Formats: sequence, C-alpha cells, structure tokens
Amino acid sequence: MSNYFKIILFCCLFGLLGCSVNPATGDRSFTGFMSLKDEINIGRREHPKIVKAYGGAYKEQRLNRYISKIGRALSRTSELPNIKWTFTILDTPQINAFAVPGGYVYVTRGLISLASSEAEISGVIAHEIGHITARHTAQRYSSSMVTSGLTMAAGIFLGSIAGDVADLASNIAVKSYSRSQEFEADTLGVRYLSRNGYDLTAVPKFLSKLRANSKLEAKRQKSDPLRVDNTDIFATHPRTLDRVKRAIKNKKSFKQGQRTGSIEYLKLIHDMPYGQNPDKGIIKGRLFVHSKLRFSFEVPPNYVILNYPNRVVSRHSNGNIIQFDTAKKYFDGPLKKYISGHWLSKKNITETENITVNGMEGATAKLQLRKRSGNSEIRVVVIRNDKNNKIYRFIFKSPKLITAESSLNFRKTTYSFRNLSETDTKKIKPNRIQVIPVKSGDTVKILSNIMNINRFKEETFRVLNGLAPSEKLREGRLVKIIVD
Repeated sequence: MSNYFKIILFCCLFGLLGCSVNPATGDRSFTGFMSLKDEINIGRREHPKIVKAYGGAYKEQRLNRYISKIGRALSRTSELPNIKWTFTILDTPQINAFAVPGGYVYVTRGLISLASSEAEISGVIAHEIGHITARHTAQRYSSSMVTSGLTMAAGIFLGSIAGDVADLASNIAVKSYSRSQEFEADTLGVRYLSRNGYDLTAVPKFLSKLRANSKLEAKRQKSDPLRVDNTDIFATHPRTLDRVKRAIKNKKSFKQGQRTGSIEYLKLIHDMPYGQNPDKGIIKGRLFVHSKLRFSFEVPPNYVILNYPNRVVSRHSNGNIIQFDTAKKYFDGPLKKYISGHWLSKKNITETENITVNGMEGATAKLQLRKRSGNSEIRVVVIRNDKNNKIYRFIFKSPKLITAESSLNFRKTTYSFRNLSETDTKKIKPNRIQVIPVKSGDTVKILSNIMNINRFKEETFRVLNGLAPSEKLREGRLVKIIVD
C-alpha cells in the first residue's frame, strides 16, 4: 500500500476514534487532535503573553477578588469543576471578553465599566466558561487539522509537526466562533447562571447594552481610515439577541433566579478608572499626555484623537491625518540620516532639514504620496530625547489642495511637543467612574453635560447606564457618570 493511501486510511480511522461525548453538551464531537491536557498546557503557556499583549492586568485587588469569586462559583457548577480556573481583568478600555483553553477567562476593564450589575458581568463570564467546557477550541483545531489537507495529515503521520500544535491552537482560540458554538456557549452559560440563582433577564439586557455601545463606537470612529484593529466584542462573538433569548427559553430546567447584585457591583466600580491608563497615554481635550514617558503634545482644533496600543492617530474631517508613535530602537546618529536610511525610503523624500523642538534635537522631511484618488503630501518629523533614549515620530498627511493651509497647524503640533516634569506627571489623573443617585430635577441632559468627555456626552451616558433613547431618569436610581 502506498504512503498516500496509508495517510488517507489514518485520517479516516483517527476521525472515527477521535470523536467523544462532550460532558457539557451531551453531543459527540471531534476533538481527536487536542486532549484536555493539551488545552491546559496551551492556556498555561499563553496566559502571560495575553496579559502582556493587553497592557497588563488590572491591579485593584477588591475588584479582582470579586470577579474571581464570581468565576469560581460559576465554574464549580460547570462540567469541568476540577481544572484550575483563572479569571483575569485586563487593564484596557476595550469592551471585550474571551477565553483561552484550559480554564483561562479574561474580561476587560472597559467591559466591567459598561456593566451595571453582578448578574450582567456574570452572564459574560458564564458564556466564556461555556466555550471552555464545550471544548470549542479543541473542536476547531481538530477540524482544521483534517480540512487543511493531506500535507498536514502526512506530517502528523510521520511525527514531524507535533511541536506546531500549540501555536495553531492558541491562534484558533482567539478567533471568532461559529453561530452554533455561540448558541451552545449561551445555552451553557445560562445553565451555570441558573444554577447560581441569577436573574436570567440580565443576559439579553446586557447584550442590548453591548450592541448600543458598539454602534456608538462605530459612530465615534467611523472617519478613521487607519483603524485596522477591531476590538469590539462582536468581532470574536457573533451573537444575536434572538439567539440569546432562545437559549434561555430552550431549556425548561432553567430556573429564573432573583440575584442581580446591582448595588454591590456599582459600589465596587465607583471611582474605577475609565478610558486609557495614564501610563499608556490619555487624551485631555486636544492634548495627548503620557505620564510614564513624560511628554505631551497638542493637536489642532476639530481633530479627533484615537489612542491605539502602538500609535496615536488624530484626524480632521477635511482629510488631514496626524499619526504619532515611538520608534522601537534608539538612534544616536544624525536624524536626517535616520529618516532617509532607517525609517523611510530615500526615493520618496524631496527635502530634509534639522530642527530643534523645545530644546530637543529633531529633523523633518517632506514626501510625496500619489494615489489614484488624488495626490497627498506627507511631512514627517523625528524628535530625539536623550534623557530617556527615545525617538518620537510624527507623520502629517494632507490632501495636496489644502497642504498650504494645513502647514501652520502641523507646525504648531510639532512645536507643542514637550517633556513633562515629575510635578507635571503627578497632576495627570485618568477619568473615573462615579456612581451617584439621581436627585429631584436631574435629567439625562443635566447629568451628561457634567461628564468629562468631549463628544457624544448624552449618547455615552445613556449607553453607560443602559437607558433607551427616550427613557427618563427615576429619582433615587444609581447612575454612572465620568469625571476627571
């Protein structure tokens, strides 16, 4: 028999033997290429990488203990109570939650700030536990091994790619789930919530709030052409409100509990940071301030600033874009040489000159960018800070027709860049969530106007508090506002 047919026979036999009954769902599923032990090892290995990629774990101990307590209680009522479950709050304003195989569940600080009760955040955690107990990563990985073709199968048969299993599996783990897997995780999540006495109506209620927030963020960022990272929770969880409601109604054994935990939850998140951590840079009106690297700069009026993990992008409706970042490596040679030899291609540069920015050595260059949609002009600026061995970079882009009128604003932004003293950095505080009772005479407009955000104040207030577009406030209700 040829090796070709041996490989086909191996795949068929392994497919039959690799099916197992899932203890959570009761269904037979193909997980033959990843055991539960494999999943635990993958989770243990990937956990520190994930925490680092999201800027670290949120360190406030009371909230960490609270989230872990919720997670442990839910996981104890799951079909995998004996694995080592780990629940982590990631210190990022992104609205997201996900799970890595082996019992690792993550919720972001941004997601926690959006929730208004223990029942709501428990619904998210229970859903992620459901993905793990249903072993969705093992299913996707095993299926991908079969469908990726005979080359991969031959590698397994010959024992040559065993070391690649973990890398492929961890990659699959954070990609979006199928609709059937999402419904399965919803069903399992509701099961665990029911066993812990939670109010099940909190699940679709919070999903509606997540949808409203997703729409608001799309509105807030719709004009950013450089936005390439989709951090919305629905990018990895394609869930619908109808499916969640169907998951609740589908199982007659689910008991509707009364547990919501609203007051305790709101007390815990009172004074929690909202938005970016100052150590990663925060936006104060037109000012971008970084307390850890101790610098700031100001963008022109009517520019929207967006702070990404590796860059800051500011944009005007006329097409102008300002991008700022920090070079990965320090450069101690002539900065004009850095621009033309280390950063950009020489052929696109038309002129360079040395400059000084608030006592720091700098250089600037002009580039031409031609596209089918029209010509644009780019001006780049490099600033070297010898005190902390950092190279800072600006890219100013404008349509050719408005380059002249944009030039002054770009120059103002360049020369607004300055170092901050230790006294200055101590004054930099993040926005925070304050929980207050609604008083007589308070309206959505009154409370949203005192919020320390630049745009979409009322929409943000309504989303943050789960208020419908025309819903009015009730006296005595606890609501969240954003303050400096």
